[in-house]
Amino acid sequence: MAAGPMKMRATLMGGVTDVRVLMTHPMETEQQTKGAPYFIQNVTVKVNGKTVVEGQISQAVSRNPVFSFRLKGGAKGDKIEVSWLDNKGESNKTEAAVA
Repeated sequence: MAAGPMKMRATLMGGVTDVRVLMTHPMETEQQTKGAPYFIQNVTVKVNGKTVVEGQISQAVSRNPVFSFRLKGGAKGDKIEVSWLDNKGESNKTEAAVA
């Protein structure tokens, strides 16, 4: 796995689950590396093993990006998993229970 650990928080309020995740990754552009860029390409969010969000990002995102989003519904104790895959084939993931 690339980079360092990820941190995530998921809280339920008023029927909506708020998720905030810090993805540790250098996110280097071509200018910084003087060659091939190094960045997260794909992000996947799963709730209790079911994929609910899939997205692609590019090298335009800053180092150690923080993403936050809301999911309708959910219940305390639901398992949220966020994972990413970068353009060099390295990956990382983290899990948290909805509080």
